[in-house]
Amino acid sequence: QVHVVESGGALVQAGGSLNLSCTASGLVFGDYDMGWFRQAPGKEREAVASISRNGYITSYADSVKGRFTISRDNSKNTVYLQMTSLKPDDTAMYYCAAGQRKLLGRLGLSSEFQYWGQGTQVTVSL
Repeated sequence: QVHVVESGGALVQAGGSLNLSCTASGLVFGDYDMGWFRQAPGKEREAVASISRNGYITSYADSVKGRFTISRDNSKNTVYLQMTSLKPDDTAMYYCAAGQRKLLGRLGLSSEFQYWGQGTQVTVSL
């Protein structure tokens, strides 16, 4: 059985930083591209960042480019999202997802990811 678990969400002031982690088990982690998504209240889920299975190719939403960094450690079955210069608009539930389809540099659609975590809450205050 596959489990995907996010951690690291918190309340942080605008301009601050936060590091999210996501650990997957029950699958061959290196066979999956990984993505981070977020969903704010009343809004649709949006892709934030994605990373190829070997970690060489990353993609970011325009809204987070230059502020967020996605990385992974296949030896730990873990993907990370480093977030800096946080803004109140970054407030959302952040989800990690695993997909077998190669994204080839795309962010990816929700439907392209098979396994999802329960999410971790990020709240950015003024």
